[in-house]
Amino acid sequence: MPKVPESRRVERMAVNEVRALLERHGHIVQEIDGGNDFGEDLHVTFVQDGRRTADAVAIQVKGGTSTRTRRGHRVRIGTHGDNWRDGIPPVLCVVHDPERGGLFWAHATRQLRRAQALRKTPKSIVVQAESLLDDHSLPSFVESIRTYLRWERQGVARWADMADVEFAHNDTVKSFVNDCGEPMVFQQGHGKTFAVLLHHDLDWEPFRITESMLHLEPLPMLGPIPKIGGIVLDSAEAHWLTACFKTTEWTRSQAAKPAPATE
Repeated sequence: MPKVPESRRVERMAVNEVRALLERHGHIVQEIDGGNDFGEDLHVTFVQDGRRTADAVAIQVKGGTSTRTRRGHRVRIGTHGDNWRDGIPPVLCVVHDPERGGLFWAHATRQLRRAQALRKTPKSIVVQAESLLDDHSLPSFVESIRTYLRWERQGVARWADMADVEFAHNDTVKSFVNDCGEPMVFQQGHGKTFAVLLHHDLDWEPFRITESMLHLEPLPMLGPIPKIGGIVLDSAEAHWLTACFKTTEWTRSQAAKPAPATE
């Protein structure tokens, strides 16, 4: 009789552990047939209050000790990098290591988009030892992923990934593409007195901005040039930022109000 390789038992146990955890909390898990497995083992649709949602992710599952590092785990990307970065739905990596506590997860799509912004080509997805996935952490995990998927549908999650920031569910986020094809993102956090600008020309480093920073700077021979702080804008970018500030003025005015006095 042919011998069943140990690696198969380990991988099956890992997939079953992930499936069991998600199904225990009512989510819909579809396993991808091994013959059609191109770097994704499970397709998960999240359920809320017994109702199926529009939110879904793909999961690559790994088991055993081969992924271990001193500080967590690493999942080799191999030939899956482009699909994990740009495919639909987003891809997560989950490692099963019972000797270290169970299941650990990482957002492969986010890591690969950030690497793209830094002009790097990583060979593996980093899974932090702190990113434990269990019955206790699953609700917050699902909430964070569903928030991410909301921004993904609105077409701005990619820019958050590239800047290595996360948009909260109640943020106001507006995007713009200039005539050079360079995207810009305006993020107004709820209860914040400032906004954040993400810009291709800034290498996606988050830049805090306020409306008072938006001005015209006179330059010899060129006339007035629009700027936000020290960043040069073209006319369309300046008008777009002005509109962003005007339409989010209410949230900053609320944040600037003093807290009510207590007796």
